[in-house]
Amino acid sequence: MAVNLSKNGPALTAAYKEVVDEKSDTNWALFTYEGNSNDIRLVEKGDGGLEELVEELNSGKVMYAFCRVQDPNSGLPKYVLINWTGEGVKDARKGICANHVSAMANFLKGAHVTINARADEDVEPEAIMQKVAKASGANYSFHKEASNRFQDSGPQGPVGSVYQKTNAMSEIRKTNKDNFWAQAEKEEEKRRLEDRRKAEEERQKLERERKDRETKEAVQRDKRDKERSSQIDQQKKYQQQLEAESKEQEKQRWEEQQQQNDAAQRKAVRRGDSVEKANEAASLISQRAVNPREMFKQRERGETPSDSDAPSAAPDSPQPEEAPAANSYVEETTYEEPAQVDESNSYEMTVEETSDRGICARALYDYQAADDTEISFDPDDVITGIEMIDEGWWRGFGPDGHFGMFPANYVELM
Repeated sequence: MAVNLSKNGPALTAAYKEVVDEKSDTNWALFTYEGNSNDIRLVEKGDGGLEELVEELNSGKVMYAFCRVQDPNSGLPKYVLINWTGEGVKDARKGICANHVSAMANFLKGAHVTINARADEDVEPEAIMQKVAKASGANYSFHKEASNRFQDSGPQGPVGSVYQKTNAMSEIRKTNKDNFWAQAEKEEEKRRLEDRRKAEEERQKLERERKDRETKEAVQRDKRDKERSSQIDQQKKYQQQLEAESKEQEKQRWEEQQQQNDAAQRKAVRRGDSVEKANEAASLISQRAVNPREMFKQRERGETPSDSDAPSAAPDSPQPEEAPAANSYVEETTYEEPAQVDESNSYEMTVEETSDRGICARALYDYQAADDTEISFDPDDVITGIEMIDEGWWRGFGPDGHFGMFPANYVELM
């Protein structure tokens, strides 16, 4: 990621301007990152030159230093940019910060010498000043050396000594610096341990939250599964109930159909019996010498029928279309007065009488009256108040309330 110079921009710019201002006492400024972010902040600034600056460099950080020095050749102010990468910085962090060098150089512009340093040996003030002198481009001691080149300098002293004078202040400074960096390392290690501890606590907290969330989700999932299973069981029970009801209804319909079929068969048997009886009655009537209809008319007029007035043959009783021809032989019987007809004659059957309607019968076929002495009816009509005056012809009240004769083989007693 790119370096961020805008967060602390005013402080960074002010420190940079103080260093480049020749009238200002501030001659160095040190910059670094805020923690592990890419935000640049101001660490320190001062007026003690390179000696004071190098004391502030931290071996565990990546830092950028901008310092104003005086050119030993020309005496003019020169500017040095130090890109410091401590030996304790992790390799991954080094790789990230290496991409920020050009951006920092553009911000801290005007540097005459740029130094990439990793250890204390790379930032020795004497070595830096030598680089500044070489970068100045002019050596003002050249003519002086040329004029003295051919002069006798006298006997030369012994050469080859490695003795170096001890500087107490430099030694004290170096010791303090070592102590400072050791303390800084301890603090950095303590900070890393604290960060690691916080990260571990955060991880454990997230793990507990994750487990709690998974437990709640498992409980909710089990609850949903139980509800779904209960719904499925209820649906199955309801389906089984519907199937049982459907089977029961089907059974009832089958039983009703069976009863209807049985009733139809019994009715067909009764109708067959009635047809046979009607045929027998028709055969008997056809053998009679007296017409019952004329006899009824004479009785209504109060006359007594005589053999001389009786017609030679009685009218045939109408035959239903389904009735087959009668083949049985019936002997001729002697005519008797209707009033003297015995109820226990050859045409015997059991009837059910009621107090209000008398003997009743149900029509098997439709019949249309030939004149006003007869009644008309349709199949299943009920005829009431029946008088069995003859084997083939009866009298009774029709559906319209008219009283008259009708053929007995067209009805069945109820």
